[in-house]
Amino acid sequence: MTRKPAWIRSVVAGGADFRRVRDTLKGLTLHTVCEEARCPNRGECWSHGAATFIIMGDICTRRCHFCAVRKGKPAPLDPAEPEKVAEAVVQLSLDFVVLTSVDRDDLPDQGANHFAATVEAIHRRRPRCGIEALIPDFRREGILRMAMTPLTVLAHNVETVPRLYKTARPGSVYERSLGVLLLAKELRADLLTKSGLMLGLGETDDEVLAVARDLRAHGCDILTLGQYLRPTARELPVARYVPPEEFAKLKAAALALGFRHVESGPLVRSSYHAWEAVK
Repeated sequence: MTRKPAWIRSVVAGGADFRRVRDTLKGLTLHTVCEEARCPNRGECWSHGAATFIIMGDICTRRCHFCAVRKGKPAPLDPAEPEKVAEAVVQLSLDFVVLTSVDRDDLPDQGANHFAATVEAIHRRRPRCGIEALIPDFRREGILRMAMTPLTVLAHNVETVPRLYKTARPGSVYERSLGVLLLAKELRADLLTKSGLMLGLGETDDEVLAVARDLRAHGCDILTLGQYLRPTARELPVARYVPPEEFAKLKAAALALGFRHVESGPLVRSSYHAWEAVK
């Protein structure tokens, strides 16, 4: 299926605020998931002075078949990056920041210490700024390092239902992803945890709700459900476009399971309206 339905519409990027964010990030040589993952909401978010930073480079060591981020051998970490991100947050006067990263399986700690240093740099420069970290499936020591930072939300996406893992994210393990969320909650009970799924890869509603129940059983507080949109012809095709009314039904069912907050809609992405979940 290649023709997008009428409800798949994103805001055209532009405006003074949009240009200010774009130019600030370019001047500090920073990457955003807004551009790297071709997010359909980047026009809306940037025009409101919000951005999701992607750290540790723009080359990923995993080969997920839904993602347009480049794969291969990453460059060494930039030791100045944590302070560069903090400087961008200060220059843009942000009150809530989302950080994410490529997978860095080439590093002994998978990049956990660099990630944590970025959180700490932001908090030091702008203490009142809320921070969400969308992390890879770090090992125990990496999760512990992140949990001990001044994070508001620790996020890790399961991305899809277990049946589709070999097709969509062959380098990952569903149970391991659930374990990331559970361990973070065990290490720091006040830390909000979050996960998300893409719909439209061939899953059923029953499978989605089964994952939602698994997430709640592992202490997950916040859930996002969005439509998978094929970034380029190299990635997996869209199996179907889920209509808005189905997203609404899934949201109601997920809230009934006890989630603190659920964002569910065709253009929802993990960081979409992230600040709303912590109000």
